[in-house]
Amino acid sequence: MSGQSQRLNVVPTVTMLGVVKARLVGATRGHALLKKKSDALTVQFRQILKKIVSTKESMGDIMKTSSFALTEAKYVAGDNIKHVVLENVKEASLRVRSRTENVAGVKLPKFDYSADGEATKNDLTGLARGGQQVQQCRVAYIKAIEVLVELASLQTSFLTLDDAIKTTNRRVNALENVVKPRLENTISYIKGELDELEREDFFRLKKIQGYKRREIERKMVIAREQQAIEKLQLQQGVSFETSHNLLAGTTGKDEDIIF
Repeated sequence: MSGQSQRLNVVPTVTMLGVVKARLVGATRGHALLKKKSDALTVQFRQILKKIVSTKESMGDIMKTSSFALTEAKYVAGDNIKHVVLENVKEASLRVRSRTENVAGVKLPKFDYSADGEATKNDLTGLARGGQQVQQCRVAYIKAIEVLVELASLQTSFLTLDDAIKTTNRRVNALENVVKPRLENTISYIKGELDELEREDFFRLKKIQGYKRREIERKMVIAREQQAIEKLQLQQGVSFETSHNLLAGTTGKDEDIIF
């Protein structure tokens, strides 16, 4: 049972041997392509991991700077800064758009930010002499948003690549450890069976030729014996085929002789 589980259950014929060989060629080619894909995804995965680490390291300083800038703006402009800023904002100045990037057949989501709106610098200039601090706070938080968008894009691509690499590695391992050995064992089995059939046919032909040769020799011996008998008859001057028994036709009583 263990040997049959390691090969396909097929009829050992020449046609099936060609089919299994074609499947083995396809499996080998697919294994090579998937291996290259896995290597390319792994390289991209490591690059994204390095970017995530560096982005997270810089995010701490940027978030600290933006929080400190907000504290300064509140200290200078007062506690009602939130209502004033919200009244001056008509639409979002930063927008996030999503797109996909193809890496070795895997579509990675990417997020890009763009500044569509215009800042209300003039409206905040005379805000209790705190307009400058508000603008600095705005710039600090814009940098924080940019870093967060980049980090979100990197982490989303990281998770997508992780799933793609796991799936690709499972396929590579399945082809390398299950499919290809099974096809190779099937090819070996079919070749062995075909060789065994060929040996059986060769042995059968030899037996038939032996029977024919013995039959020919027997007929030749009979012919030689017949020739020897005929030669002996010729030497004696009597042919056993033409001679007959003189006593075979007598009834034991001679006929009367009439003069």
